[in-house]
Amino acid sequence: MFNINSVISILRNTWKEITQPFKDLLHTSRALFGLNLSYVLEGLTYFGVVGLLAIYFNQYTLLDDIRAGNMVGVLTAGITLSMLFLGATVDIIGARKALLYSLSFMLVGRILLSTAPHLGSPGLWNGAHIFAMLGILGVVLGYGIYQPAAYAAVKKFTTEKTAAMGYAMLYALMNLGGFLPGLISPPVRKSFGILGVFWVFVALTVAGWFVVYFIMSKKAVDAAIEEANAEKTTDVESEDELSKMSAKEKLRFYVKNFPLKDLRFLFFIFALIPVQTLFAHNWLTLPLYTSRAFDGFVQSNFEFFVNLNPILIFVLTPIVAALTTKKNAYSMMIIGTFVMAAPTFILALGPTFTNLMLYLVLMTIGEAMWQPRFLQWVAEIAPKNMTGIYMGIGQFPWFLTKIVTSLYSGWFLMNYCPADKPHEMMNTESMWLIYGFIAVLSPIALILARRWMMKGFKTKHEG
Repeated sequence: MFNINSVISILRNTWKEITQPFKDLLHTSRALFGLNLSYVLEGLTYFGVVGLLAIYFNQYTLLDDIRAGNMVGVLTAGITLSMLFLGATVDIIGARKALLYSLSFMLVGRILLSTAPHLGSPGLWNGAHIFAMLGILGVVLGYGIYQPAAYAAVKKFTTEKTAAMGYAMLYALMNLGGFLPGLISPPVRKSFGILGVFWVFVALTVAGWFVVYFIMSKKAVDAAIEEANAEKTTDVESEDELSKMSAKEKLRFYVKNFPLKDLRFLFFIFALIPVQTLFAHNWLTLPLYTSRAFDGFVQSNFEFFVNLNPILIFVLTPIVAALTTKKNAYSMMIIGTFVMAAPTFILALGPTFTNLMLYLVLMTIGEAMWQPRFLQWVAEIAPKNMTGIYMGIGQFPWFLTKIVTSLYSGWFLMNYCPADKPHEMMNTESMWLIYGFIAVLSPIALILARRWMMKGFKTKHEG
């Protein structure tokens, strides 16, 4: 028999489960607030530049689609490779200093990108191209430090009670910043061109630096760490053990705890490569696909659709995190990667507004299910004082994904979605069908290895 009281009780418990993590996070520190604000600004700037970068190299350095895609790949893959080598910076100098240094590098890089077309002639390896590459180098060095530092800071500023939502909110807020270029970029681009947009992002990088310097002051950071440590149930006495070691002891410590020695960890991060290609297609393929294969509103405002994924992530990630905090992490990885990969086959039905929206929404739900949990897992299994290097190593397959995807995305665009052909002569359906078969390999691999992985799967946040 239908029992209204039972239904009300279920709804009340569900609402509490969703809202409680948000309430817990609202009572966190000024330092965490500053970090989140910085991440919004950096997300806006990073996604805004990446979304226009291929067109920037087409227009200002006169590179073809393949070469332009390669340049985007140099930036995105270079960032991940940089994390591999520079992730340990935060372990050595601390999160606040690491963030300030990283934003300084990115500021110089973005200034060079904005001025490169005026500093030399266009063409492959000519002056404009060289200066643009130097700008990319600055961003690569900076961002290689920035993300590991940010996640290391979350680990220090949160407790067991607030950690899951802390990681989820950081990921969501960066993606909120990633959505904003879809609103800011079109009017600026139409009035001042891509270079005008890039100068806006230079100003936002300066603003992000000041946020870290003044809001995440040294006093605020120390207070946040002290407050978090007072509430943690785990031992925090060893938090500064690395600072007391000699150089030889530090090297021995890093070698002993090097994450790639764990075969399950190694398989796990590499198995995610196929589905991660869809992240790379967000900037390598979607901007040119939406501007070439569509007419009207979609074509004129392609930045909005390219950046719709981030705003959906901002809305969905904290909700999904609240509902799945106690769920088995490995199961969430399987379900999330499948939900993310499957809608790629919808785009294989043709370039329609409905198909595009279904793909963006469903893919984002899948991303919200697994990506923040993966980042939290990597940060939490890291030994004391090694969060930065673990985050860097955990991102290494992402480096390979960006490299590989950038090598073939331009070829697929030129052959299946060329700029100089009418819509009826394009074959975007086959392009997305192939991309779908690639992406679905991740959940298949995770399912096949489930028994082996679960024997030694390390996680601190399973319920």
